[in-house]
Amino acid sequence: MAGRRRWLRWVIAGAAVVVVLAVGGPFVYIHFVEGPAPAPLGLKASRSAAPPATSPSGGGNAGGGNTGGAASAVSGRWQAGPASVVGYRVKEVLLGQDNLAVGRSHAVSGSLTIDGTKVTAATFTVRMATIHSDQSQRDVQFDGRIMDVSAYPTGTFSLTRPISLAPLPAVGTVRTYRATGDLTLHGHTRRVSFPLSAERTATSIKISGEIPVTFADWSIPNPSFGSFVTTQNHGILEFLLVLGK
Repeated sequence: MAGRRRWLRWVIAGAAVVVVLAVGGPFVYIHFVEGPAPAPLGLKASRSAAPPATSPSGGGNAGGGNTGGAASAVSGRWQAGPASVVGYRVKEVLLGQDNLAVGRSHAVSGSLTIDGTKVTAATFTVRMATIHSDQSQRDVQFDGRIMDVSAYPTGTFSLTRPISLAPLPAVGTVRTYRATGDLTLHGHTRRVSFPLSAERTATSIKISGEIPVTFADWSIPNPSFGSFVTTQNHGILEFLLVLGK
């Protein structure tokens, strides 16, 4: 009888160790080994700004600023520079532990055209194979099963509706506008509309925003990997464009 009790205690202790490793292992890995996910991309105003108001055309938000000389200064074609970044942000559960999967790339090309106080055209492209996270195993899944970057090497966005900037905000002021255009991912194109923030500096224009992406809408397989990693059915495409003339 004493032997059976000792055997039972060993079984219980072994089960407890398995439970601790199953729960504690991913917790330690996510919070102490992998570390926190990068902060969301965004802009911070470098000067105070009055609350924005919707412009009469419905394409943007008005703000202070002299539109006379400013309009001629911003008119023209603005090209995406090397500081531009595009990526994804997806909530995942790794063996019961909440985590954020974040992948990013600086391989962004494209341009934006401003005529006076209106954005008349914009097209941007990212090479999908250059989007990397902090985990090579995740990147292998992204490049292959999920996004199939060999078959669909690029993701693109093209503006389909002009954006009114009038009146142009002062340098250093962040304003919010709304963009509408065609987003192509995984070989599928869908119309999207989303808010974005923009700031004009002395030498550049910075634009930041997020586009919600429901995977099934672009025929993207759910990133979940068996019972080891599960994700929601949607994620965020985030971007920060730094444009120069």
